[in-house]
Amino acid sequence: MITANRSDVGRIRHINEDRSWVGQLDNGITLAIVADGMGGHQAGDVASQLAVNTFRDMLEKSASKADLSVQEGKMLIRQALVMANDVVYDMASRNEQYYNMGTTIVAALYKERQLIIGHIGDSRAYLITADGIAQLTEDHTLVNELVKTGQISMEEAAHHPRRNVITRAVGTDAQVEVDIYTAVLSENDVLLLCSDGLTNMVTDELMLQTVREDGLALDDKADRLIQLALHAGGDDNITVVLLQEASAVYRGGDNG
Repeated sequence: MITANRSDVGRIRHINEDRSWVGQLDNGITLAIVADGMGGHQAGDVASQLAVNTFRDMLEKSASKADLSVQEGKMLIRQALVMANDVVYDMASRNEQYYNMGTTIVAALYKERQLIIGHIGDSRAYLITADGIAQLTEDHTLVNELVKTGQISMEEAAHHPRRNVITRAVGTDAQVEVDIYTAVLSENDVLLLCSDGLTNMVTDELMLQTVREDGLALDDKADRLIQLALHAGGDDNITVVLLQEASAVYRGGDNG
């Protein structure tokens, strides 16, 4: 598995409240997570770091068995994100300076072509294939609820004054619901995990074009996505994680 992990504070913010991590276990499992923190006075970066650390610690211990099944992987992702919620909520409850802090999370477990995605908030997972780009996750936002109920159009959602209102996050409530998705990562496919600092600035079409560009290493593609978001304004922190099967790169595939 080839991976890339990039984050940038952006052009407006003074603190990067995004956190990300990618790790590969001895049993062939690859883990990845992107967390976009929120909360005043540096509480957002505390929330996102706590969530990433909790996810990492639990999955490195629990996902190390050689014959981990898809159902076990789904259960572990869900448990890790629920535990992250418990840890962040507990910290926010016990410390006034962290009151109401929280974070979005999109996380992935990959083994033998099988992807398991855990998701809370508006950070996203995309699967990029020869057929195009598909958003795997569904945003937990006010505007998405309005779109689903037909109250506003997708075009109106892009410019809605409350488009940043999150309806579900890690750490803001004692309990949280985790969305779980599964997909297959075939040769030459790329999984993209990202914070909304990318998706609010860069269109799906431009993300697809960048990731499928010939002759660029995966790290360079992640860097280019960051630069595209910065060039478009960079008004938020930007985080990009890319995962691709190593065999596609070694055999001279199109890297996207």
